[in-house]
This record gives sequence, structure tokens and C-alpha cells, in this order.
Amino acid sequence: MAMPEITVRGAGIFGLSIAWILTQRGARVQVVDPFGAGSGSSGGLVGALAPHVPENWNDKKAFQLESLLMAEAFWTEVQEVGGVDPGYGRTGRLQPIADDHALDLARARCDGARSLWQGRAVWEVIAADKAGDFAPVSPSGFVIRDTLTGRMHPRKACAALVAALNAKGVGVVSEAPDHGAVIWATGWRGLLTLSEEVGKSVGAGIKGQSAALAYDAGPVPQVFVDGLHIIPHANGTVVIGSTSEREFDSPDGLDTQCDDLIARAIAAMPVLADAPVVDRWAGVRPRARSRAPMLGEWPGRDGHFIANGGFKIGFGMAPKVAEVMADLVLEGKDAIPPGFRVGASM
Repeated sequence: MAMPEITVRGAGIFGLSIAWILTQRGARVQVVDPFGAGSGSSGGLVGALAPHVPENWNDKKAFQLESLLMAEAFWTEVQEVGGVDPGYGRTGRLQPIADDHALDLARARCDGARSLWQGRAVWEVIAADKAGDFAPVSPSGFVIRDTLTGRMHPRKACAALVAALNAKGVGVVSEAPDHGAVIWATGWRGLLTLSEEVGKSVGAGIKGQSAALAYDAGPVPQVFVDGLHIIPHANGTVVIGSTSEREFDSPDGLDTQCDDLIARAIAAMPVLADAPVVDRWAGVRPRARSRAPMLGEWPGRDGHFIANGGFKIGFGMAPKVAEVMADLVLEGKDAIPPGFRVGASM
């Protein structure tokens, strides 16, 4: 039986992860990206694999939970095959609690986590002085600690997937004609193309900025405070992200928002005050109108499929997105949640 041929257009985290799972399932895959692997928002710095709050459960939260629980096995296999470390670690997360009202709410969510997270991760409230040396300032004296949150280095993760695909004989090329089914994982530019084709906006690009500081915190939990992700990576940096801009002059230009980001992080984590800035990043992330990943068949294009709209949760969603898209393209099995369908953004 001949192996199916599939073209994946886009070599960001969705495109590379889908290509990897398709290859593992025996498909003949080519990955095409004129800009190269991880050249868009997947080539950033942050890499927060952070779950939604364990309450008001819905398809999006359930999908994300499954993907986060799949992550360790997914990335372990990628590293074993390609020999490149993606920087993955399920190191958990700390969040400061502002006041008594927030404390009551956080404690109430402990019960939700016990049920919804299937006993495979913990959400708990602990005293801030028991949270370790890399912990945020907390007005209430308490913090939320969860053990579901993970981290990975986006650039290393993309490099690890490229290496694993190369080991299987699959490369990333800048140009190639379509062969077989085509999966479009082309980021914010792809959302604009689809919007033009259907005659209405189905999504757009949101610019983000982040920075990396030279500070080796070790394998400790990341911190989420004041809308900021503060993530200790395995390479001896702490990454701070990120901003969100709907309107921008330059997709990859840095401005004062990045300096403000660093200042806010230091205010929340004074331990970072003397850490030098070693890298900064700016880029555009794809956000579908539904604010969920956009998965499924391209309307009106037979044999063409869309996997887009990862926005801030693309790396956390990627293992499950890859499995669902492989099921759809290879087997015709449609397990896409209603809110993730292409039509949900139209």
C-alpha cells in the first residue's frame, strides 16, 4: 500500500509538529516555508506551557489539558530521534495572590483542579515563604502553585523537530510544488489570506515582545504575575513575556514596551534586578477570531486543510493539534472541537 503524500506549508510549531506526527504514522511529508523553520512567532523566547484556570470547563480547556499531559512523551520522542534537546520541563508555576477575595477564589479552584485535571496535576495554595527562592512578591502572603504548567524554549523546540524530521528523511524547503493533501500552517499571513478569500476577517496578527535575562534560576517553577510570564529556562536565562499590540508599524521592531516589560518583571521579582538583558524578540502571533486554534478543511478548497491561530498557546496545544490533524487528513476522523473549527471564526 502506497504511503499518502502530504505537503505541510509553514514550519512553525503547528506545521513542524503536524509533519512529525504524519511522518511517524508513515506518510510521505514535505515541509515548505519560504522563511525557514521557526522564523515567525514560533522563533520567540517565551515558551510558557500554561493551563487555563480549572473552572468553567469547556472544549478548549479540555483540549489544552490533554495536550499538556501529552507533552512529555511527545518531546521525549522528538529528542530521542533527533538528538536535540527542546528545553522541555514540567516545572510548574507560581502566582501571587493579591487579597482575601482572591485567596478565597484560589482555594475554591483547588477542588476544580482535583476533578478536572484527573488527579494528574495539582493546583494548591501555599504560603509564599514556602515557595522557594524564585518566588514573586505576594501581598496576601500566599501563592498559587500548580504542577501542570511546563516550559520549553521555542527556538530549541523548533530545532529539535527539524532534527527529528531530518532523521526520518524529511527536510524543510523554501519552495516546492504541492504533493497530495496540503496543510496550511502559515501563521498570521495565512489568516490574512483566508480572510481575503472568504471576504471577512477570520483573524489577524497580534504583535508581541519579550526579553531574556542572564539569570540561572535552576529547574524552579515559572511565575505568572501582573499579566507577565517569567520563565526560568534550562539554558541559564529567565525570559519575560509578553506584550500585545493590535496596531503596529513594524512586525519585528522593538520599542519602549519591551523596556516597560522588563521593569514590571523586576518590580514583581526583585531578584532579577541586576540580571543583564541578553536577548530581545518582537514578532507577530496569529490569533483567530474565535481566539482558539483554527483547525479543519479549507472552505472551497478540496484536499486543503488549515492549522492556524496558535496565538499565545501554540506550543502547549501543538501535540494534540498534531494528532487531531493527522487523524483528519490520514483517516478522515474528525475530532475537532466545535470552537476550533474554521467556521467558528467566520
